[in-house]
Amino acid sequence: MRERSPIADVVGEHIQLRNAGGGNLKGLCPFHDEKSPSFNVTPARGYYYCFGCAEGGDVITFVRKIENLTFTEAVERLAQRAGIQLRYEQGGYVPGREQGERLRLIEAHRAAAEFYAERLSGPEAAPGRRFLSERGFERADAEHFGVGYAPNEWEALSRHLMARGFTSQELIKGGLAREGRRGPVDRFRGRLIWPIRDITGDVIGFGARKLLDSDDGPKYLNTPESPIYHKSSVLYGVDLAKREIAKRSQAVIVEGYTDVMACHLAGVPTAVATCGTSFGEEHIKVLRRLLLDQAEFRGEVIFTFDGDSAGQKAALRAFQDEQKFVTQTFVAVQPDGLDPCDLRVKQGDAAVRDLIASREPLFAFAVRSTLSRYDLNTNEGRLAALDAAAPVVASIKDPGLRKTYVVDLDRWLGFMDEGFVIQRVQQVVGRTPEGGHAPGRRQAARGAAPARSAPVRQEPMDPAVRLEAEALKIAVQRPALLGPEFDALGAATFTLPEHVALYEVIVAAGGTAAAGPGGREWVDRLLEQADAGAPGETGVDLRPLVTRFAVEAVRADVAIEERYGAAVLAKIQEVAVGRAVAQVKSRLQRLNPVEEQQEYNRLFGELVALEQQRRVLRERASGA
Repeated sequence: MRERSPIADVVGEHIQLRNAGGGNLKGLCPFHDEKSPSFNVTPARGYYYCFGCAEGGDVITFVRKIENLTFTEAVERLAQRAGIQLRYEQGGYVPGREQGERLRLIEAHRAAAEFYAERLSGPEAAPGRRFLSERGFERADAEHFGVGYAPNEWEALSRHLMARGFTSQELIKGGLAREGRRGPVDRFRGRLIWPIRDITGDVIGFGARKLLDSDDGPKYLNTPESPIYHKSSVLYGVDLAKREIAKRSQAVIVEGYTDVMACHLAGVPTAVATCGTSFGEEHIKVLRRLLLDQAEFRGEVIFTFDGDSAGQKAALRAFQDEQKFVTQTFVAVQPDGLDPCDLRVKQGDAAVRDLIASREPLFAFAVRSTLSRYDLNTNEGRLAALDAAAPVVASIKDPGLRKTYVVDLDRWLGFMDEGFVIQRVQQVVGRTPEGGHAPGRRQAARGAAPARSAPVRQEPMDPAVRLEAEALKIAVQRPALLGPEFDALGAATFTLPEHVALYEVIVAAGGTAAAGPGGREWVDRLLEQADAGAPGETGVDLRPLVTRFAVEAVRADVAIEERYGAAVLAKIQEVAVGRAVAQVKSRLQRLNPVEEQQEYNRLFGELVALEQQRRVLRERASGA
């Protein structure tokens, strides 16, 4: 299964990966918040590891964690992706009801999407086709986005899906139907339907627009929360936009399904929208991973809002989350209040592109929106506007950026007294919990410790311990470079308990002499041995350490790997001999050379031999 599911491809469906050198790829971790990428993928060995939160494993582990699946469901998910038909050990094909819950719900939603799309061409769907046409969408556009129509019947979809083997419980659990008096009743009836897909392209829910006057429901109705649909982390259109978002380092946030369609068709293929909820923290996490959002300020997140008061309030809400991005954030507002869909209908594709191009920084928009509520022609109005805008400026974490906006605020208000404006803003900063002491966005990206989902042991500063780690890393990744000499080192060569335990796991798995060139099979063997336990085990799960050493880059250039392996072996032996030298010297100091001459001479001879051995190892290490 793993051979048919390259880990870089599977992980790349969720986060943007970039070359990190040494055959590794790097991106922002999907399992914890971080400013700088510490999530590494090694395609050659099929493993990933995050140096920020210590999450690691193979492609099955990744799918299990990212989609919250059981092992069986993850295997089924990968099999479906690779086009593999699974068989259970009992024999025969897996009956539909025995498959994992998520896979069943995904299949039900795929079938529902096909059902709705087919109904769009029927006579009953004329109001839906008219709705699309009035908004500038053709039949091909509807097909591209999978738009469909839900018949105005109580059980049309339910009957169709149950005839295909899905149960009423599955339809209700997935939000496709609700419980009626005599069985499941369709949730969407007489409405235009947009399939909502996750980042991998699977349909996980639907958005439905009211068409009929007799429908007393809300204008838009969305799938409720379900095992596969969580609106706080879903972005409509992300499956179509993700590659362009990564390529252009730009994401455009719009407010509705038709706005996403209009933007994509007008030449803004980075547009996405939330689904029945405001833009929030989980949405930010999704976009940061696609943007590879880090400290270089290279990317853009552009919010589009209506020009009315509600749109301005939405923009100000977005301002509260702005500083959770590292990249630059902007607002694009059409002065006449047209959303991208209406703008495209009235003024054409170029007008939509111009709207996005006319963006202004979100900070500037937030300050200007605040000032617009006051009469700036009077001293009283300007002073009130200053006091209202000061908290907005004071909340900017980057001190340099905050000072720049203080200067702009003075200019926009016309005081022509920067000192006075700075003093007013500083008074507000002093009352803010984080105040002026919060790190700048660049500082936070580089200096602040990322939030972690699990405690991680820090890399020891002791050079000898780092050397142990490097030797073990080579043993996991390139065992042939070490061979039987590594196996003969003995557990006493290592000092950290987890290093001792991992060395014993390596030996118990056959040792580096029997590992051949290494690769995925060798790492798998080590993981199995770590599960089975090894002599002198620490009680700590060694699998994360094996995975980490399988992914973390070896410090040597590929061209000198063979010499590097020999040098590391010599150095680690030299350190071990050095410890033995120190012990012998300590014992010699405690002896009386006259009264205990025989023991003293024996230890002195041992010391001379150890010093000679250390000299040879040092020469080998430097000359290797």
